[in-house]
Amino acid sequence: MLLAGLPLLALLGLVGVFAFTLRNPSTDLPSVLVNKPAPEFSLPPLVRSGVPGLGRSDLIGQISVVNVFASWCIPCRDEHPLLVELKERTGVRLFGLNLKDEEENAGAFLDELGNPYDAIGADTNGRASIEWGVYGVPETFLVRGDGVVLTRRVGPLDRKSLEDLIVSIEREMDAE
Repeated sequence: MLLAGLPLLALLGLVGVFAFTLRNPSTDLPSVLVNKPAPEFSLPPLVRSGVPGLGRSDLIGQISVVNVFASWCIPCRDEHPLLVELKERTGVRLFGLNLKDEEENAGAFLDELGNPYDAIGADTNGRASIEWGVYGVPETFLVRGDGVVLTRRVGPLDRKSLEDLIVSIEREMDAE
């Protein structure tokens, strides 16, 4: 009788683990890039954005935030006002990496919601995003002035993560 109940107990245990994981997702996922130099990349501009393209050399000199986004990404639309607020509150260099998007759609996205980015790289084939270890949009990276990645956030920013990011930015700016 005890042996017959073991599969049921194992199933209930797995359901419990999955339920806990779904209710408490980790958004600050480990990355092989954290505490390592950002990868080499050079991307053309998203022409309609009116800002230059993006490459690794743009990350050198002062702290910056790299945000991976796409017009087809619903969570990106939800997080966008927080990126605008981040730029207004901190003045941090904010860079966009536009993943596998159509120029027209990405331009319309920025026309509608505003463009807080200092530069945007059009990653049309997704290669640069792979180098960054991105597996979904949006993702946000905080990069130190020497080009070393400090943090990675997977998923859209929310109010708490925005405040946490601002604290990290201010701490790094004070240290520079």
